[in-house]
Amino acid sequence: MAEVNAQVYGVADRVTPALGDVRDADLDGVDGVFVDPARRGDGRRLAVGESEPPLAWCTELADRVAAVGVKAAPALPRSEVPDGWELELIAVGRELKEATLWSPALRGATRRATILPEEHTLEPTPCAAVPSRAPGDYLLDPNPAVTRAGLVADLARRLDAWQLDPQIAFLSADRPLRSPFGRTLRVVESLPWQLKRLRSGLRALDVGAVDVRRRGLAGDVDQLRRQLKLTGTRQATVAMTRVDGRPWALVCVDPE
Repeated sequence: MAEVNAQVYGVADRVTPALGDVRDADLDGVDGVFVDPARRGDGRRLAVGESEPPLAWCTELADRVAAVGVKAAPALPRSEVPDGWELELIAVGRELKEATLWSPALRGATRRATILPEEHTLEPTPCAAVPSRAPGDYLLDPNPAVTRAGLVADLARRLDAWQLDPQIAFLSADRPLRSPFGRTLRVVESLPWQLKRLRSGLRALDVGAVDVRRRGLAGDVDQLRRQLKLTGTRQATVAMTRVDGRPWALVCVDPE
């Protein structure tokens, strides 16, 4: 696989593949190391944070080679990242693919969200707290790389937006929020969470199919779709969330 990738990127003449246990590799004179530890063993997927070689062995390589990168599962808890290292969450489009840890010699920020293929990057921007208030005319659903990196408030500051609740990863504004770091939706109905009211509102809008986005509100998405019993012709997104601590529903459509 390494040889094929090297050929695809036109660097095969600069790559010398070797087969063996990475822990036996001679690192004398090596300028940098990138480790992609196995996250499967004995035919099963290992628990989050477990790998072979273990994450601790991978990060300790920085004691021998300053420039080290380590591929990890995107669900890796931020608490598992060693002090001084950067955690980069990488998505292709809206699909979160992986996390990468960068040693202090390579670190550009404490955390980072990167969206491919355009290579958009979001880093922390410490500043004033982001306000929380009722939904506006538009909703932005942050990219999962942003939420996993803990950069929702940083994105809000960049967009001059607000949060619906300090613990909820939805942003809102009274104007369209154009950003590669999230999907913008127009709010057409905003109401306290109540199944009958939601069903009535969707039917009034001639909605027959819904994409349910859940943030901070428990519930079975498939069961909700069945309970709504919709027969309309339009599509909509239903955001199940909380506003000021209260269960809330937002009916949204793509902006015009």
